[in-house]
Amino acid sequence: MTSLPSRAQCGFTLIELIVVVIILGILAAVALPRFINLQRDARIAKLQAARGSVMAASALSHAGTLSRGGVADPSACPAGGGTATNSTGASGTICSESGLIYLVYGYPQATALGGNPGILAAAGLTGVFNPSAAQLAAEGYTYSSDGAIATFGVVGATDAGNCYFTYTQPGAASVAATISGLTISGC
Repeated sequence: MTSLPSRAQCGFTLIELIVVVIILGILAAVALPRFINLQRDARIAKLQAARGSVMAASALSHAGTLSRGGVADPSACPAGGGTATNSTGASGTICSESGLIYLVYGYPQATALGGNPGILAAAGLTGVFNPSAAQLAAEGYTYSSDGAIATFGVVGATDAGNCYFTYTQPGAASVAATISGLTISGC
């Protein structure tokens, strides 16, 4: 008796390929939205970190000014920028480790990019004391100021107009600087 030659299997059946494609499609449908949400979560976390830095810088600058009692420093700030007035009046300066910070009623000013060092410089969001827009963007942040209100955001937000927080310098004596909550619907 002779046996029939066995037929070797040389690939996958159509059913096996369809099952694999369906499984890959299901995995992609589940994993992709989670990946996108992680990017949004990262932008929100970055914005929260920036807000914490701004809050700390504002409080430290104000505390430093109050502790000096409005008495000007006897010598120039070692990091440069001049001599601090430590004034809690409508305008003043305080010496920080990085340089002179400009104040309004004892809180950092909401200065324009490239202007006098204010809340942006005090917050230390970059390795540069008073960063330019390009240096700030390289660290993943955006910043704008209209003179009294500074707006902080993050690079890569899906709607930059809805992914930010603001810092408002005081408008009068005995009024604290205001730091808004986060607006995150566009992150």
